[in-house]
Amino acid sequence: MCLLSFAYDTHPEYSLVFAGNRDEFYGRPTAPAEFWEEAPHVLAGRDLQAGGTWMGVTRNGHWGVVTNVRAPGAYRPDARSRGALVSEYLVEEPNPKTYLQHVAGEAGSYNGFNLLLGTADTLYYLSSQQREVRSVAPGIHGLSNDQLDTPWPKVEAATAGLHEQLQNGSVEPDALLHLLDQREPFSEERLPDTGVGQETERLLSPIFIEAEDYGTRASTVLLIERTGTITVVERTFEEGVVAATRRFSFQLE
Repeated sequence: MCLLSFAYDTHPEYSLVFAGNRDEFYGRPTAPAEFWEEAPHVLAGRDLQAGGTWMGVTRNGHWGVVTNVRAPGAYRPDARSRGALVSEYLVEEPNPKTYLQHVAGEAGSYNGFNLLLGTADTLYYLSSQQREVRSVAPGIHGLSNDQLDTPWPKVEAATAGLHEQLQNGSVEPDALLHLLDQREPFSEERLPDTGVGQETERLLSPIFIEAEDYGTRASTVLLIERTGTITVVERTFEEGVVAATRRFSFQLE
């Protein structure tokens, strides 16, 4: 994924409220969220080019998400697939902290990444830049293509929007999907400098990205209730136009 906000262990009814966008080249083949035939406990989309996934959840409440780190001068085309980090975790369901400690030792085999892995009641974070496994504190957090809670404009807008929705008392997937559909670029004076040039920074600045051959391909909401109910809503897009919306709900096993 490339932009996400989440509330962890802050709501009386939900241990997790998550909303995130996956941005990718339009031509990269992708399968939408579904339970995997070879691993029926895993609900996730799939990158059909490299075989991994950007995010997913299991029937046992293990969930994970990966974002890239924007560092154009450091990209290596022969690096291992970052999506495999999430798919392996979901399929095997190891202890998230132990798994991330293992990944930290191999972080140099991948292009830059951020990895969030958790269960229904734990959450850990690893940056390939720092290579230190951190327990995520309860609260509202945001992540894009830098480290957790880096105050890029779209990260701040997403976390502020999530905070506002939680303050209103109800958690509605459609409202969270609306939050993820904000397409207005931010002013140039607020943009970070990540080495891609000012015009590209502007194109990549909205919560929802629309560019010539690249943009938001899917928006995902994940809710884990304290009662054990897990809800996933995925909205997919074809060049900025809604293609389908899929909804799943099941009880934690």
